[in-house]
Amino acid sequence: MDKPRVTSALCVAALAVGGLAAGSAADASESPARTAAGCARMFDEAQRTDMESFRDFDSQTWRDGHAADAISIFPTGRMFVGIDEIMAGAARHFREKDAVWSWTELSRQVDGCRSAVIVYDATYDIPRFEYHQRALTVVTYRFEHGHWLSVMDQGTLLELTP
Repeated sequence: MDKPRVTSALCVAALAVGGLAAGSAADASESPARTAAGCARMFDEAQRTDMESFRDFDSQTWRDGHAADAISIFPTGRMFVGIDEIMAGAARHFREKDAVWSWTELSRQVDGCRSAVIVYDATYDIPRFEYHQRALTVVTYRFEHGHWLSVMDQGTLLELTP
């Protein structure tokens, strides 16, 4: 190979590699799911949407934030397997819209773009029945197809005033 061809080939290769690197950097900046920090930000949004949609009685948004095979164990000990069973178990909450749901985050752990766990001190009150429940609630999420989905939640009853 003569010198001009080698130089041209090297320039083309350098441009191609540079273009791939620039493309990868652009993909990472356009898709926050490609970085640990981006996944943590997406998780923060997902868990906030999960909690607020339940508080605000937005059943469709709450449902959409759960995996089809999710499991929920209420503080009362009742277990629901699959999003359809979970929604049936929470039907009164979404239908009556008379509960006050509040929470304080106690701890969280986000494992990159794979899984996350968050612990809440949560209260669920229905004032007209003088019902009060306080529980430690642990919610586990997995990152799937570019989205965080709730896959397991379990409440441990701390206080109950029926």
